Amino acid sequence: MKSDAPTVQALWAPSGGHRTLAEKAYAALHDAILSGRLAPGERLRIEQLAETLDMSPMPIREAIRRLDAAGLVELAPHKATRVAELSLADLTEVYQARLALEPLAVRLAAEGFTAEAASDATASLGRYVEAYEQNDPPAIWAAHTDFHFTLYRQAGSRWLLRLITPIWESSERYRRASIHVERNRAERQSEHEAILAACVERDPDRAARGMWSHLALTANLLARAMGGSEPFSFEGEEG
Repeated sequence: MKSDAPTVQALWAPSGGHRTLAEKAYAALHDAILSGRLAPGERLRIEQLAETLDMSPMPIREAIRRLDAAGLVELAPHKATRVAELSLADLTEVYQARLALEPLAVRLAAEGFTAEAASDATASLGRYVEAYEQNDPPAIWAAHTDFHFTLYRQAGSRWLLRLITPIWESSERYRRASIHVERNRAERQSEHEAILAACVERDPDRAARGMWSHLALTANLLARAMGGSEPFSFEGEEG
């Protein structure tokens, strides 16, 4: 654990809805990894984490197994457990998966998009703009996530949500690590609005194409920021 470990403890809200110590440990470590407070490659020492979170090692071990399944930590026999590294190869794999799943989700969502979903998504975009204007990164991440998952839930597929969620979280690590090279907010906002408009107008093809382009543009920018070449070409674009 890093020397600022108490910050991790602050991310754990005992009054929340978590039912077990393992779930509390998972929530604290999950948020610390996504926020970068636990850095890529950082070693996770069970006893030290248990002391920081004021619980026994057993729930910490269970939480780490769940984080390993979600791709956020690297857990291997006879090796130190570490926060998963960031790499160009992993970035490409993460976005390949997102490009397969998320355009499909909005395609399905657009087929029967509801007025309630449109209202919820519009409200999320409003919070997104407000958070940017107030330079409030946690609120930016929350509003952005709310917008996307409002659309994905409309697909009506529990399996798509189960598949998208851990991949989304892995990609957030790259976006947060590269926050200073993020794409222009107005451009991103325009893309979000175009995807939403396609869903509202129940145009599945346009919604899927818009989501594919939105994700690929972001992935290419992140890859350049990491010193690599753009992994995705817009020739023969899918969706």
